[in-house]
Amino acid sequence: MALTSGQFDAVSRRGVQCLISLIEGRPVPPFWNKLTVGKSAYDLFEGLVMLLLTLVIVVIVGFATWHLIISVVVLILKSQLDPGDPTIFQGVFGMFFTVVIGLEFKRSLLVVSGNRDSVVRVRSIILIGMLATVRKFIVLDLASVDAPELLAVAGAILALGIIYWLVRDQDRKTAAVKPPAA
Repeated sequence: MALTSGQFDAVSRRGVQCLISLIEGRPVPPFWNKLTVGKSAYDLFEGLVMLLLTLVIVVIVGFATWHLIISVVVLILKSQLDPGDPTIFQGVFGMFFTVVIGLEFKRSLLVVSGNRDSVVRVRSIILIGMLATVRKFIVLDLASVDAPELLAVAGAILALGIIYWLVRDQDRKTAAVKPPAA
């Protein structure tokens, strides 16, 4: 669920109010107590790090998306966008997968911050690894690659696929054992 501009402004104002209160030594606003009650210092630190990483990823994905759009527009204007040309295809889809990997990484940070289940973390990391390996396959120049390198990339994607399947299977078994929430 995305925040509207009004909701984003309200959250920003609250954060600034809380920061000013902490700097001036005044009591923090009541909403801050709701966010921090029952959390250890490490949990708060981890939340702050997750927030900072999310902001960094958003900036990087934004620049990568902007670069992708500009590159495609330039290729269209120069009439060079030929999907049949492997170098153009590899370049455009390499940039596309870079954006997708960044978005998946951001989403996994948000899921991890909201869920303490280690299976979710492992699954997200494996999925990101699979996406990065698929991106490597797409941008790989088959004319200049040797057989051992191609075999190594194929082995990596196969190993990641097997691990993902095992983690997913374990997750299904765990879900079948858990009693339904009332």
